[in-house]
Amino acid sequence: MELQSKSDIMKRTFEFSVQIIGLYKYLQNEKREYTLGKQLLRSGTSIGAFVAEATAAQSKQDFIAKMSISLKEARETNYWLRLLKRTGDLKKDVLITESEE
Repeated sequence: MELQSKSDIMKRTFEFSVQIIGLYKYLQNEKREYTLGKQLLRSGTSIGAFVAEATAAQSKQDFIAKMSISLKEARETNYWLRLLKRTGDLKKDVLITESEE
């Protein structure tokens, strides 16, 4: 992975986590949605955490493993976001789109 790409994915996943935290707070305070919000918080913030771990991987296999887990977390996050969208608790598709990218 190129240095620019590493920096870009680290920034994007960090900002995504910040947005997930904001959505979690909204779900807690405004919608009183606790269960889905916690699931979303866990998976949505772990994407960036695994990317950060991957940048310090001990081997190529370790890097691939951590990035694969990050991808799985992104897919899970996408599921929770789509579910929240379908049930009316999420109005915009921005986070859904970012989780797919």
